Amino acid sequence: MKIFIDTANLDEIKEIASWGILDGVTTNPTLLSKEIERTGKKPDAILKKICSMVEGPVTAEVTSKEAKGIVSEGKKLKRIADNICIKVPMC
Repeated sequence: MKIFIDTANLDEIKEIASWGILDGVTTNPTLLSKEIERTGKKPDAILKKICSMVEGPVTAEVTSKEAKGIVSEGKKLKRIADNICIKVPMC
C-alpha cells in the first residue's frame, strides 16, 4: 500500500510527511491555485518546495488541451524536480 496526500497545501504536506508514512503528493491546478492564493508564491516555487518535502512522486497537471501545449507544459514542469510526475487530464 502507498499513501498519497491530495493537496498543494505546504503546511498539510509538512505535517503528514512528519508522520513518516507519506509516499507522495497529488496536486491539480485547483489545489495549486488555492496555495498560490494563500501564500502568494508562484506555482513553480510551490511545486519545487513540495518536491523537496517528499521523496516520492509529486504530480503536476498540465492545463493545455492541445498536444503541443501539453508536451511543452509537461517539459517545463518536469524541469522543476526529478520526482515530478506529469498528469494529463483525459477530457
